[in-house]
Parts: sequence; C-alpha cells; structure tokens
Amino acid sequence: MAALVLMSQVANAETVQVKYHGAVLLDSFACSEVNEGSDVTRICYDKAERYMVIRLKTVYYHYCEIDSATVQGLLGAGSKRQFFVTRIKGNGTDGPFDCRTHPIPKKYRG
Repeated sequence: MAALVLMSQVANAETVQVKYHGAVLLDSFACSEVNEGSDVTRICYDKAERYMVIRLKTVYYHYCEIDSATVQGLLGAGSKRQFFVTRIKGNGTDGPFDCRTHPIPKKYRG
C-alpha cells in the first residue's frame, strides 16, 4: 500500500520549464497562485535551497540565493509586479538573485 501511495505522489509531481534553464520539479516548493491582474501569476519557493521559480504571464523564471524574507515580502506586497521589479528582477546581466551570478542549487542543476 505504501508503494502505491509513493507512486501516486511521484506521478502527480509537477514539473515546469524554466526559461534559460530547463525542467524543474516542484515537489520541494511551496507554490502560491497570484490573481492580482499583473503579469506575476505564480510564485514557488524552496526555502531550504533559497530558490524561487516565478511565472510571469505564462513563462517561468528562476532566482537563486533568495532569502525567505524577500519572498514573504513579495507574497504580501500590494503590487507583486512592483515589488518584483524593484527588489528582485535584475538589469539583464545581473541582479540581487540572478542565477547567472548566484549558484543554482545542486539539486536543480541540469
């Protein structure tokens, strides 16, 4: 019976395609749907790995070494888009949590 439950959990595990990175399994993430009318539509965070995946409209992006206080600020912001742009998003070549200059957690490397 336990094997059946485990197989069911694995079968239901969600994987998303992250732009510029590839497939990411969301089984270790806490995800929140966003319904505020902006292009931020979903926020998923793996606190243990300090790794966030965010869906902007229909495309997922990832952010590395992002602390839980920043993610909580994003989740609680009146305008998640404004918070994202001013506190998280980089300038195209770098940013405070840009995975090009901050390491991707080992468990999420392709």
